[in-house]
Formats: sequence, structure tokens, C-alpha cells
Amino acid sequence: MEKEKIQKTLKIIRDNSTKRNFKQTIDLIINLMGLDLKKQDNRVDTFAQLHYPRGKKIKICGLVGPELLESAKSNFDTVISVDDFSKYADKKKLKKLAKEHTFFVAQANIMPKVATTFGRSLGPLGKMPNPKAGCVVPPNANLQPLVEKLQKTVKIKIETNPLFQTYVGQEDTPDNELIDNILAIYNTLMHSLPGEVHNIKNVYLKLTMGKAYGVGEKLKEEPTEKKEQPEKEAPKGKSEEKAKENPAEKKEKSPEEKKPAKKAQTKEKKKASKEAPKEKTE
Repeated sequence: MEKEKIQKTLKIIRDNSTKRNFKQTIDLIINLMGLDLKKQDNRVDTFAQLHYPRGKKIKICGLVGPELLESAKSNFDTVISVDDFSKYADKKKLKKLAKEHTFFVAQANIMPKVATTFGRSLGPLGKMPNPKAGCVVPPNANLQPLVEKLQKTVKIKIETNPLFQTYVGQEDTPDNELIDNILAIYNTLMHSLPGEVHNIKNVYLKLTMGKAYGVGEKLKEEPTEKKEQPEKEAPKGKSEEKAKENPAEKKEKSPEEKKPAKKAQTKEKKKASKEAPKEKTE
């Protein structure tokens, strides 16, 4: 995917945007094709590492033992000590916790307890602490670099629907950062597909409340141009054209005007037959 095409699409999005009372995000939509998602090998479960944050703060929850408790409190948004795991037996409480946080970081040596307490709720949502994203850490881990990394990490998961959608920044994010984030996500996803670029159908960009525009497509990008063009006249029928060209001819051929002439001819024939002398029979 070329940078110039992304740049052009971003310009069109901004030129056609309606001002809102909130800051909109720039959303990326990638549609896939030629994938049988019933097969496990065709599904995607990976992480894209971006160079720039996306504008919204990512909330992180730490599930830790005593070794990381103090460090976790100063780095994560929510911290749950292993001693407090028993307080999270309620499903509603766990569901709320999962909804409020994007990533969960767990201390490696307490992972069995994490799985027992949180597995049933976080697992189906794809939010269990994942080593691929660096979310399973040793008891002596430095958490600050991990937090910075997770702020620029995007989870890509495709299981049932052949598309992926996420936001890549906000409407006031500089274009160079948006383009870099878009390409990072696109390339990570593409290289995770069995047919790579051949499994990508199309790519769209949009504002939160705006219309989606295809990257690289011949966009209906300037609706104003269409309005400026003069409207084409409707094609005229053949009979209408002929009538315009030679109205006299049409008048002569009119069946209504032919009727009186025929009636006159028949009257003359009858009159002539009456006037003709009849022959005498002997």
C-alpha cells in the first residue's frame, strides 16, 4: 500500500468532514477475501507494534504478587494483588473489569492462579495476559517500558468475520503519524495471512461519524464536481424527432385526417351508380 494513496484519502476525509462536538478518531477497515475461517490456520491472532501512540490512553490492569505490587501501583491503571483474587469471583465484576481495560499484565509465577480466577471471563474476550505482547512478566520486571510499549500496541484478531477494524489516531493527529500507524497494522496483518496481499480485498479509512473512503480507489471524491456539470437532456424518441423535423409530413400521415377523404370517395361511388341508366329486360 502506497503512502501517497493513504495521504490522498486522508485529505478527502478531512475535506468532506462535518465538525462534531467531540474529537473523532480515524478508523482503519481492512476487508479480507479467499479465507476459510473455519480452518484454524487461516485465523489471525497477533499484535502490531506502532511507532506512534493512537491518541487515546490505553488502560492496563496488573495481576501481580508481592514482588511487583509497588511498581505496578505506580505504572498500571488498576492493580489486583494475588491476595485479593478471591474478591473477583463475581462474573459481573469480572465483566466490568474486562470492559474497562485493554491489556492485562500478569506476574509469571502466579499465572496458574490468574488462569483459575480470571480465565473464564478474560479468555473468551481475548484479554488473558499474552506473552506475545509481553504481558507475562518476571517478578523483577521493569514495568515502565512495558507500559510505553503497550500504549502503541494493537491486537489483531480475526476468527469469524473476514475483516479487521481499529482506530489509528485522532482527527488532529499529524498525517505522517497516521500513515505510519496504518502501514504498521496493514503490514503486520498482511504477513499473518496465508496468501499475504492476495487475501486483502480492500482498505478503507473513515472518521468516527463519517463516510468510509477506499484507499487507492477512484473515489467519488469531489461530489461538488458532479453538481457543476450540466445535466444531460433525456434522449428523445424517434417519433418526437421526426415530428420536430417535418411537422407537415406527420400531419399528412395522420389517420384521423385520412378518414374524411375515404368517406367522400364512397359517397361519390354510390351517387354514380344511381345516376347510371338501367338496362331494360325483355
